[in-house]
Amino acid sequence: MPEFQTNCTVVQVEHLGADIFRLTLEAPDIAEVVRPAQFVMVSCGTDQDPLLRRPFSVHGKQAGGRIQLLFKIVGRGTALLAQTRVGQDLSLVGPLGRAFRPPPPTGEVCLVGGGLGIAPLFFLAQRLLEQGRIPLVLLGAGSAVELRQLRQDFHELGCPVHLSTVDGSLGHHGLVTELLPALSDKVGKLYTCGPVPMMAAVARFCGDRIACEVSLETHMACGLGACLGCAIPVPGRSDAYWHVCKHGPVFDAAEVVWP
Repeated sequence: MPEFQTNCTVVQVEHLGADIFRLTLEAPDIAEVVRPAQFVMVSCGTDQDPLLRRPFSVHGKQAGGRIQLLFKIVGRGTALLAQTRVGQDLSLVGPLGRAFRPPPPTGEVCLVGGGLGIAPLFFLAQRLLEQGRIPLVLLGAGSAVELRQLRQDFHELGCPVHLSTVDGSLGHHGLVTELLPALSDKVGKLYTCGPVPMMAAVARFCGDRIACEVSLETHMACGLGACLGCAIPVPGRSDAYWHVCKHGPVFDAAEVVWP
């Protein structure tokens, strides 16, 4: 699959609350070929500060060659990115990584997202709906302010959405994984992205009964497999490692050593 290094113009900046932002960019080369769960490496500063690019999953696609990025301010890079203005150009490298694979032709599809792990699942929902599949969506976060806009976005796609918040301010009071036992036994494929403990719980729930793909989030310096900074152990091997940027970010749940 082709990869591009390109300057992309910001056409919309949205502040969704709780230090969460969404950028819409004109990126026709990337938009033409990107698939759900692939990511881009973004230069967040204007010069060489910060030096390293930051990885962001593509959150969604829009007509006219536009892509969206969803992020939360967690450090210097994302703080600078939050100051982006409409009309500004950002340097992107991508699309990178391995995408979610299509679900089997039969059986229901479920998406489980926690926190900013929700980002790539919206793009996946867009793609599934284009294929005539309507996924069930389970979303979890710390509080309502992190979920309200995303809930609306999934609803506008036509997806049934169930919510969970740790503080009980919206939906189920507790963890999103506590919604799993109520799933229909007709679910044939589950996709998840979020904090590692959440994905580990999802993987254990699915076991051998439900096919499960996870999209891992790790620190990356290059995103191209050169720095080897995103290594994770291969199950059953003490001398072998996956590299999330190259072999992932999508893995079968059984390919990950869970805590």
